[in-house]
Amino acid sequence: MDMTQYLNMFLEESREHLQKLNEALLDLEGSPDNKSVLDEIFRSAHTLKGMSATMGFSQIAELTHDMENVLHKLRNEEIKTTPGILDLLFKCVDALDSMVSDIASGGSGSLSIDDLLAELKTGNPGSFPATPDSGSAVGTTGEENSEDGDESVIITTIEFNEYEKNLIKQAIDQGFQCYHLVVNIDPRCIMKSARAFMVFKNMEEIGEIIKSIPPVQDIEEEKFENSFDLVVVSREPTEVIRKGLVTITEVTEPEIKLITGVFKPLNELPVDKKEVPATGDPVKPTVDAKAEESHPVQHQTISRAKINQTVRVDAARLDNLMNLVGELVINKTRLEQIGRSLQVPELAETMEQMDRITSDLQNVVMKVRMVPIENVFSRFPRMVRDLARDLGKEIDLIIEGKETELDRTVIDEIGDPLVHLLRNSIDHGIEEPAVRVNAGKKERGTVILAARHEGNNVVIEVQDDGRGLDIERIKIKAIEKGLVLPEEAEEIDEHSILRLILMPGLSTAEKVTDLSGRGVGLDAVKNKIESLSGSLHIESAPGTGTKFKIQLPLTLAIIQALLVLIEREIYAIPLSFIAETTSVLPQQINRIQEQEVILIRGDVLPLVRLNEVLQVPPSGIPREEEINIVVVRKGEKRIGLIVDTLIGQQEIVIKPLGKILGGIPVIAGATILGNGQVSLIIDVASLF
Repeated sequence: MDMTQYLNMFLEESREHLQKLNEALLDLEGSPDNKSVLDEIFRSAHTLKGMSATMGFSQIAELTHDMENVLHKLRNEEIKTTPGILDLLFKCVDALDSMVSDIASGGSGSLSIDDLLAELKTGNPGSFPATPDSGSAVGTTGEENSEDGDESVIITTIEFNEYEKNLIKQAIDQGFQCYHLVVNIDPRCIMKSARAFMVFKNMEEIGEIIKSIPPVQDIEEEKFENSFDLVVVSREPTEVIRKGLVTITEVTEPEIKLITGVFKPLNELPVDKKEVPATGDPVKPTVDAKAEESHPVQHQTISRAKINQTVRVDAARLDNLMNLVGELVINKTRLEQIGRSLQVPELAETMEQMDRITSDLQNVVMKVRMVPIENVFSRFPRMVRDLARDLGKEIDLIIEGKETELDRTVIDEIGDPLVHLLRNSIDHGIEEPAVRVNAGKKERGTVILAARHEGNNVVIEVQDDGRGLDIERIKIKAIEKGLVLPEEAEEIDEHSILRLILMPGLSTAEKVTDLSGRGVGLDAVKNKIESLSGSLHIESAPGTGTKFKIQLPLTLAIIQALLVLIEREIYAIPLSFIAETTSVLPQQINRIQEQEVILIRGDVLPLVRLNEVLQVPPSGIPREEEINIVVVRKGEKRIGLIVDTLIGQQEIVIKPLGKILGGIPVIAGATILGNGQVSLIIDVASLF
């Protein structure tokens, strides 16, 4: 059967299980005796094995199978959770990740894992002899168990594929009951599919559905007579299962039978080994599944947790939806302008309703595009662990605010800058254990990765308790690189000196390593964050540590902006950059070293004439005596933008300028105003 239609589902679920394996192994490293973490690792490995076997990726199934042998011995305390075993399991997860990535890029998922398999079976950390698989794709058959004299096998009439057998066996081993339900619906029922839906809903609340006969799609399309079969695993007794069915209108008394084995067709068995009614205590089998044909199944995880009602949506569809909402916002603004000019009361009332509905729709779409920053943060604990070990350091990574949500487009771009900052903290910031002890610190260093909302922005902080930044060393390096003159270095403040490390080519590392020292990391971080309309701040104290603070907008699609008039042209300035607006008389403008400035509350504010920067031709319109100034900020710096007229605040939709016009200095994009006119958006960051 063609399995390609299930490939995307397999890849997504595989990545989720690999992430769970990484996180659980890190937890196990912190608490080696935690049995619940071991169970979680076993479940993820087992599910991944079943999925890959069903899809025909035999190498993944083989590797996860041998991982299970090691995990089985850990659970039974036959071997101890040593650093060597954990390293081996981490190597397995890395190999699995490589195989899944190869499949995603169109490959077969094949990888040279013979050495890894040999290490799992007879490896360096200890000897791991292969054990009978507790529900694996490579197990003994029902016939072999019968020959060994196992008289406890009760067989069902249902034919299961390999994955379903493994899942049922695992459920039984974990103390679940496995039921074969024959659900009967009244022949007079008009909407059989609706009743079937209620049956599925009730069963999913008290257990997990392993199989349905006929398949779910046929049941939804009412391609069945008056009954269908379900296989359900649950911890609940038979009576609870029965009540979950008979309480549904037009569902008659069901047949409920207990399954305790799944290995032979009924006609090959003695009478005393056939399916039995679900009465009394079940007999728990200890046999393995026989490999059979593979076909698409619903991948389930044995759990009492209720299934999340979610739908996977292609990101391109969300982008298209956001574009359509943006067009709606543009036309809403235009209608409002028409309504104000015509002064029609009925139109004004309708526009109020439309404004409310459009705002609600916009908020819903924005929330749909929001993704928890945990999707980015989740890959860092393993990275920090591996880097710390490579550098011979001991580091605790503390993650805060991982539930903070950001627009998907921002999430996609923020990962690499955070990798640079974390590597910088681990390599440059945190000292070696002996150095920390001599300085009166704890032997283990701490790196904090935190996220939180502040107004319409998200703040991400990377903080360490290491040696801090050496101000004098930064000055010397900056002078050596020709970034500042010696006399300038003596005059600039501490904050400006710290920001020098963001300059290209500047590094305070004493030697170049695989991690850092080439002076390109922080420069790339700054450029990436500024391209996202964000800002980067640095705080540091010698011997105490360093904090990098990133401020990002919640979304890059629809923003609030201040519309200003320059000569005859309207421009938009993003509100997130604006500190205040003011006006001054021409005689209040002074010049310092050919730079126009004004004094605001005792502070010197440099001025920029936007008509000169944007090269807007003179309109000949008489100017007012007072000069309007928009004060914008970037980090701690502020400048005043001289404009002709302040029009007002408006919600705008950012439109890219395209390949031909893209990259124009000072211009971040364009928007369409209510009158249909195109207005350019000022790139405030570039003005600094």
